[in-house]
Amino acid sequence: MALGKWMMAACMAVALASGAQAAPPATSGNPILQGWYADPEAAVFGSRYWIFPTTSAVYEAQTTFDAFSSPDLLHWTKHADVLNAKAVPWAKRAMWAPSVVENNGKYYFFFAANDIKNDSELGGIGVAVADRPQGPYKDLLGKPLVGAFHNGAQPIDQFVFKDDDGAWYMIYGGWKHANIVRLKDDFTGVLPLADGTLFKEITPAPEYVEGPLMFKRGGRYYFMWSEGGWGSPDYSVAYAIADAPTGPFKRVGKILQQDEAIATSAGHNSVIQVPGTDRWYIVYHRRPRGDSARDHRVTAIERMQFDAQGHILPVKITHEGVAADPLR
Repeated sequence: MALGKWMMAACMAVALASGAQAAPPATSGNPILQGWYADPEAAVFGSRYWIFPTTSAVYEAQTTFDAFSSPDLLHWTKHADVLNAKAVPWAKRAMWAPSVVENNGKYYFFFAANDIKNDSELGGIGVAVADRPQGPYKDLLGKPLVGAFHNGAQPIDQFVFKDDDGAWYMIYGGWKHANIVRLKDDFTGVLPLADGTLFKEITPAPEYVEGPLMFKRGGRYYFMWSEGGWGSPDYSVAYAIADAPTGPFKRVGKILQQDEAIATSAGHNSVIQVPGTDRWYIVYHRRPRGDSARDHRVTAIERMQFDAQGHILPVKITHEGVAADPLR
């Protein structure tokens, strides 16, 4: 009996030393991606979660995008260089804020490029296409989809949204203005909205800065955006609700912001709804505590929950992240 116990203990010690008995991670931990990444776009394609972030670097180095995929929110696989400026002849720098959707078996990657300051500069919002979420993506149009200022909105930070009736919309805009456009079904241009306008301003509040996002829950449209300066500790996320994608939207309040004990500048988010459920996650970027380097931004994830009236509850930023949520 003593020998048997000794052998069992010895086997357990060997297994632990080899890592065979190592427990799987209980939570994702934050940040969830290794490296400097910002403006994360989150999506579900098939049996995997996807994150498409901006490469957080000086503008001249922002000429390529990586992607990350996971079956369970804990284990992430990097897909390097899914879109490169070499595949977009008109894009030279400052390629930002992906929005990626599936449409008729193809994947479309919307992005901003060149950080234009006026209508005489070449740049704005582009779209690329691929056969797989991990690319490689190639420019669809040979020019920007939106390459000029409308209603004062810098053409950046686009988010593409499909409504229940099959209509595709794009919400975008920096410089404190947000527009909505209806996209053609093949994403080659824009269509008039119901009131006849092509570029309709839907800026939800004076505090709006950039990073718009839209989703639908309970028959209502939720509009999220970032407030404050992207390089400042006060960067944060607020939201509004309306009965139509074109509004009118009324600011409800701020739901994501820094916690000086954990990280600063928490903003520019996206959301994940687990298909077929009412489980939601918010994916966002933040700055490591005590790190003031301009481009040191990392990607994090938290649960996002609602109260009985459908209001988004304030999100507590954490080091722990979220538990496993495997896709089925």
